[in-house]
Amino acid sequence: MTLTACATRADRAGAGAVQPQLVLVTTADWNASQGRLQRYLFEGGGWLAVGAPVEVSIGRNGAAWGRGLRAAPGDGGPVKREGDGRAPAGLFAIGTAFGYGETAQTALPYAPMSASHYCIDVPDSPLYDQIVDARKVGADAIEGSTEPMRRDLHANGDPRYRLGFVIAHNPAHIPGAGSCIFAHLRRAPGEPTAGCTAMDDAAMAELLAWLRPQARPLFALLPRAQYEAVWKQWGLPEPAAE
Repeated sequence: MTLTACATRADRAGAGAVQPQLVLVTTADWNASQGRLQRYLFEGGGWLAVGAPVEVSIGRNGAAWGRGLRAAPGDGGPVKREGDGRAPAGLFAIGTAFGYGETAQTALPYAPMSASHYCIDVPDSPLYDQIVDARKVGADAIEGSTEPMRRDLHANGDPRYRLGFVIAHNPAHIPGAGSCIFAHLRRAPGEPTAGCTAMDDAAMAELLAWLRPQARPLFALLPRAQYEAVWKQWGLPEPAAE
């Protein structure tokens, strides 16, 4: 079933139905480390753009097909692997929001991070691609992980995880397929990531305040050519004119 089919069904349910939400990032090509993010709401039988597009940074080496809600079309594009410096391309569910504060201005489920929280990026770990608390799983369980969730405390005041949310790439936690994929803050315009999608503080705050879990919001990231090839089949918004 396409997103459009699901959205049309919700639209017919009446004015009280929650309209589906989509966060779409498009890039110039597989190797681009910069992209454009646009929010969409399905209303009145079609996708409507919400707000102005914002510039975002993605993986330092661009993007690669991830393990999303739709199978990659097998076009010969790169495939996401642990440590490749690429952001996963495809269509994904949006998971829990997280941050340094005890609360955040969002309707998404929110998890405050502490100095003992890590996202496990060690492929051989049974906790691979999961955010864990060392106070509960033990110090041995986080051995080797390079992803402390309180980067301000572990990485010289790094603010990038002060606000963010999980992009549900690799929900089965398949070893080596890529881990700890987030949308998070960036320190400076144009600074690429290790595989996440980064934006400025204002864009993140607006995005988190807009997202509604009842709408089962989705996140899509695709290079322009791949987006033009799959948008209709996947039920995504029609590509905007350049």
